[in-house]
Amino acid sequence: MYSEKVMDHFNNPRNVGEIDNASGVGTVGNAKCGDIMRIYLDIDENHVIRDCKFKTFGCGAAVATSSMATELVKGKTIEEAMKVTNRAVMEALDGLPPVKVHCSLLAEEAIHAALWDYAQKNHIVIDGLREPKEDIHEGEEQEEY
Repeated sequence: MYSEKVMDHFNNPRNVGEIDNASGVGTVGNAKCGDIMRIYLDIDENHVIRDCKFKTFGCGAAVATSSMATELVKGKTIEEAMKVTNRAVMEALDGLPPVKVHCSLLAEEAIHAALWDYAQKNHIVIDGLREPKEDIHEGEEQEEY
């Protein structure tokens, strides 16, 4: 059911924790399934993500997608991080069961929420970034996939 990469990121999650005085923090959830994901970003003066950590309350797929998402954005510029989609997270994990696609969407939205927080704190505009939703709904997920 789950790929080896999903199981590896669930059993050995990368970048778990918090970043004190984070440049940006994004929290998103899905009320229907109960998953809550928080991503912390440390962004340098050149808009490069120096560090990324996460805390997730949810199923194994939620933990795995959080872990992979942090790996995908670490060392990237803000513009590169904006291109990390739920599809990119799923592909990096060698796929997810259809009922767990929403976890990858939470990861994408948590990254964007943390970037939104960074942009608000620094009074900047990030192209393509929109104000995050606090709750990701099942019906909207299918449109994103």
